[in-house]
Amino acid sequence: MAQNGSRPVFLNLFQIRLPIGGIVSILHRVTGVLLVLSIPFMLYLLQQSLADAATFAALATSLRTPGAKLLIWLAVAVLAQHFFSGLRHLLLDLDIGTGKAAARRLAWFTFAATGLVIVIAGASL
Repeated sequence: MAQNGSRPVFLNLFQIRLPIGGIVSILHRVTGVLLVLSIPFMLYLLQQSLADAATFAALATSLRTPGAKLLIWLAVAVLAQHFFSGLRHLLLDLDIGTGKAAARRLAWFTFAATGLVIVIAGASL
């Protein structure tokens, strides 16, 4: 088979500038993986909270520490990004916002909405 001279020999993924829609799409996948990986931990916390009243009180006390608040804040940030990116993908599947300018605005909206949720969550913790 003949080699195509215009094909890249080496792709440096750190030098490729993705459009904002591509970044949102990759973040959607990454946050989905993080959410799936957090399921066992969340189920463990739920199981512990339902064991008895003393365990629930101890768990509630431990979730008030700064480290636990940071983890809760990060979980909310991951969930918010995944949620708004998922809404964006659903809208694109319905052919809403498929034009170049509309898709770019929709991608920026996902970041703005996620940022708003992150700020509200940080202020309430």
